[in-house]
This record gives sequence, C-alpha cells and structure tokens, in this order.
Amino acid sequence: MANPSNKVAAATTEIPTTPSTSLPPLGRLSSTSTERIKVALRNLQILYFPPSPSTSTLVPPKLAIPERHIHHPIHDISVPDSGYASAEEDEEDFPSSEIDVELEELELLRADELERAYSIKWVTGFISRADVVWASSTETDEETEERAALLEEAISLLSAFTGSKEEDEVALTRIFAFPTPNSSPSGDRPDSDAAGKQQIYIELNDAPLAKDDHTSVGLQSWGSSIILADRFCLDPGFFSLAPVNKPKSLRILELGAGTGMLSIVASKLLHPTAPETEIVATDYHPDVLANLALNVSTNFSVMAREEQQAPTIEVLPLDWESPNYAEAPFDRPFDLILAADVVYHPLHAQWIKACIERLLTRPNASSQTYATSDSTDGGGVFWLIIPVRTTGRHEGMAATVDELFPDAASVLTKSAPNHGGPVLAVLYREEHGRQGSIGRADEGAYKLFKIGWVN
Repeated sequence: MANPSNKVAAATTEIPTTPSTSLPPLGRLSSTSTERIKVALRNLQILYFPPSPSTSTLVPPKLAIPERHIHHPIHDISVPDSGYASAEEDEEDFPSSEIDVELEELELLRADELERAYSIKWVTGFISRADVVWASSTETDEETEERAALLEEAISLLSAFTGSKEEDEVALTRIFAFPTPNSSPSGDRPDSDAAGKQQIYIELNDAPLAKDDHTSVGLQSWGSSIILADRFCLDPGFFSLAPVNKPKSLRILELGAGTGMLSIVASKLLHPTAPETEIVATDYHPDVLANLALNVSTNFSVMAREEQQAPTIEVLPLDWESPNYAEAPFDRPFDLILAADVVYHPLHAQWIKACIERLLTRPNASSQTYATSDSTDGGGVFWLIIPVRTTGRHEGMAATVDELFPDAASVLTKSAPNHGGPVLAVLYREEHGRQGSIGRADEGAYKLFKIGWVN
C-alpha cells in the first residue's frame, strides 16, 4: 500500500500549466504586466525545478491543471493515526486515482521535450528583449525594482535550464536598437525606414561566464555599456562621433571592450563618412576576445568591410598591468579612448590611468585630430562610465576613479605651475540613475566621466 503522506504532499504541490499555451507572447511584452511575467516564471520554476518538499515552509494552493476539473477537493483534517488505518479509510481520505493521474500528467508534461524547448526559447527571448522594451516605458521606482528582479530571476532560470544538461553552456543573442536624433518615430525596422532615417541596430552574442575564472566577465553585456551606447547615439557630436567628414583619420581605442558594444556603435555612427577611422577593441581574456571578434563579424558584413563602408574594428589583447607599447597599434596615441564598467578590482583604476597616460593623444601633438577639437585644452579624450555598486564584493570600486582623476578646476586653480607637463583630469561628469531593467540589482547608479589633459 502506498504511503498516504506522499500523496497528500503531491496533492498540495502546485502543478503548472502547459508552457506553450500559458506563457505570454513576447511580441506584446511592453503591455504585459509584471505580475503576469512573475506568474509565467513561477510556472516554469515549479514545472522544471520544483522545490524539495522537505524544505518547503508554505503550503501551496490547490492543484489545478488546464481543462481538468476536480469536483472533490482533497482535505485531510483527521487526527493522524498510528499508521495501521484500514484500506477503506485510506481510499476515502486519499483519492489515489486522482492523485496518480495528476502525477502522471505532471511527469509527462515535464518530460515533453517540445514544451521544454519552447520554455527555454521563451526565457531566452524574454531576457534579450526586456532591456530594450522596458527601458523605453515609463514606470515607478517600485516597478523598476520589480522588473530588475524579474530579469534576474529569468537569467537564473535560464542558467538552471542549461546547467541541468550535460552541455551546461549556452549563448544568448541580444538585439539592441538605439534611437538617434534622426530616428523615425514610426517604429519601423531598425537601421532603415522609408525616409532613409536610421537607428543604430546591433546584435551581440552574450556567452556564458566561465564558472572558475572571474576575468571572463567581458563575455556578457553590462548595463554601463548599454547606457553609454545610448548616450552616444542620442548626441554623437558631444562624444566626437558625429557622422561628418573628418579632416584626418581618427584613432579610437576601447579598453575592456567585452562584447564590443561601444566600438560597434561608434563604427556605425561614423559610417559611412569616416571609413578611414581606425577602431581598436581590446580585452584580456582569450574567450572574451573570441566572442568579441564574433560580434564584430556579425555586425559588419564582409562586403561592407571590403568596400570600406564602415570603420574597421581590430580586435586585440591588451593587459593593463603589463601592456606592450612597442608594437602596433599601441605604438601611437589614440584620439578617443572608451571604457565601460572596467573597474572591479582596487588596482584596475591605477592600471587604466597608466595606460591612458601613455596612449591618449597629448596636447599639441602632431597627430591631433578632429576628435579633440572640442577640447579647450587640446589632446585626446577618455570617456569612462562605471556603475556605483553599494553591495557585494565590488562595493566602493567607483571611488577609486575619483581618487585618481582630480577635477580640472582643482588643477587649473593651483597657484604653482605644473612643470611636469599636462595631467589627466575630469573635464566633465554626469550621473545616471537606473534605467528600466538595465543593469544588475547591485548597480544603483552610473557615473560618466570625460577625462582629458589639463596643464
């Protein structure tokens, strides 16, 4: 005879609905409530990763399966006996036929490979769209936090899906459409519309992080790069990326490029009026560099590169701690240096500053170009954006940048002249709060710095 307590436990556990008939359509994500998304994720969680009964502290709601009607609710309010109850009592208190059917249906649903594949595809699509769709909608602070939590939950769920397989790695394709001042309000497909107006449209592969190597963080797109890329597109002239004819070639360097978002956006902004622009996207980890090269290839067709319709992006390794300045392209200075979320160790800001001092075009240098023409002090410009993390192991890292780069005003007001030559200082700064569901839960704000030379 079956243990009745097991059947009661089964009867008081949520049985989920079929994913293909219950998950909300991603095409209408902008109008889907956070509550419905929460229910959808919960549905997948209890279907494929049910909690252990021994660790459950709450009694879930009564069972419910679509198109199945149980007319006799199951209740057991009797006093527990010694275990020698008769077969008749067991049959009356625990309708095993109904429970067995429910368990069988649950196991069949859980084993359905098509439903599982549909669920993984839906979660993947939700993660790739949520940043863009939710970022463009108006919301309260409370809803912003809820959406960020849901996105984190979806990412964890996707990790659980892939981690439960022998092949425990999965790549995620993310599509971004950044509006420009000339974007069409019609919402047509990014990159082109009937009037020839453009949005900046990019596709990035976010590879899974190496579980045993923290230096592989560049395999994924982080909130800082998304925010700065959006700022580039909204005001390219402010960042010396306006698509106008340049008198000379422009050299751009990205530090800690990761998935390459900033380099790719810069190249597309300058296309096709500045094909001679040289863009070098760098990182440290071999896997990150391989994924970076893949993203560059994905976003620029072979024909476009051969016809030089877009600036070339060269992918190269660069070790901030021990850089090699003897070989090209690091043997010459750069007019514009970009970096997003590159400070997650106390020494990183120091290493980066040393690189900038060596690689950023200095005032009155013969290689001075258009990119620096908006700087009153001359020389190149270093754009840096970092998240302000108030919890976790990276808490306080943003302060290391403030400590190393003084404000330009404080340098210029010093009574004694700087006989050591120009120094790097903050020419301009701004702070951004969280934007929609962009960024991780520990990122409370973002600091953007314009750093250049001051005498």
